Amino acid sequence: MSETFRALVLDKTDEGQRASFRQVDEDFLMEGDVDVDIAFSTVNYKDGLAITGKAPIARTWPLIPGIDFSGTVRASRNPDFAPGDEVILTGWGVGESHHGGYAGRARVKGDWLVPLPEGLSLDEAMAIGTAGFTAMLCVMRLQELGVSPQDGEVLVTGASGGVGSVATAVLAGLGFAVTAATGKPEEADYLKELGAARVMDRAGLSGTPRPLAKARWAAAVDVAGSVTLANVLSQIQHSGVVAACGLAQGMDLPASVAPFILRGVTLAGIDSVTCPKARRIAAWSRLARELDKGKLAAMTRHITLDEVPETAARITGGKVRGRIVVDI
Repeated sequence: MSETFRALVLDKTDEGQRASFRQVDEDFLMEGDVDVDIAFSTVNYKDGLAITGKAPIARTWPLIPGIDFSGTVRASRNPDFAPGDEVILTGWGVGESHHGGYAGRARVKGDWLVPLPEGLSLDEAMAIGTAGFTAMLCVMRLQELGVSPQDGEVLVTGASGGVGSVATAVLAGLGFAVTAATGKPEEADYLKELGAARVMDRAGLSGTPRPLAKARWAAAVDVAGSVTLANVLSQIQHSGVVAACGLAQGMDLPASVAPFILRGVTLAGIDSVTCPKARRIAAWSRLARELDKGKLAAMTRHITLDEVPETAARITGGKVRGRIVVDI
């Protein structure tokens, strides 16, 4: 009889979907050439949408959700990995169309895995997780497009969330003056501890967007989309850059071409799901070197697998701060 392990499983029912805990074995796993004993996962906004069913994230049934995890290779038919290797996985449809991180084990393609970089532990890797990895991709893109601390302030929307918290900490550590936008005024002290130079109410980005407004920021990291992103674009300085990586407010973009053709603004899209492996390794290496571990600890709390469904509901309701690590 094969060894069993515990998993959170989503099933499709006549009434919608249902999340339940069950014991499964390796026959339940999907195809892949590397088996991983999972140590930690996280709860990201996308995980919240998947588990609550508030958006059609899950695309196969039954499904173990959880879009990222860290752990130790148990068995491998991939030449790049051997038993005992410590690895990270984010993206590639895991937790959406392939079984994800809310289980004791996973079987995935080795091409999806990244070696744990020197300087990070498995739990720190998931304190960073998909959200922090996405934040670093945003920072890298801003720098590649020429943004430097001397250019002026950088805006981070959704600053008290996972992406925003890491983006604020990393940018501040690189010498940027960060304006942190949040709908939670009670989080001002938290954001300043992460390095924000200024905290603003996100309501200032919620009105009807003007084609061009007063130029305020040299660059921005946006997780909201929709009206917020349109307002951000209208207030970026000449030749500034906005890295857009989320749709917490919506997928629409009620903006005009004015920022692009009158101020030379660049809107840079950030995709963390199918990001090439070399760039993944570069981002994780930078996170290991450049993200202050004390700030990472300050933005992180740990939960058990049993607490994931409740936390999923809280994160989609905007009631979660920073990063959540799931101790598998």
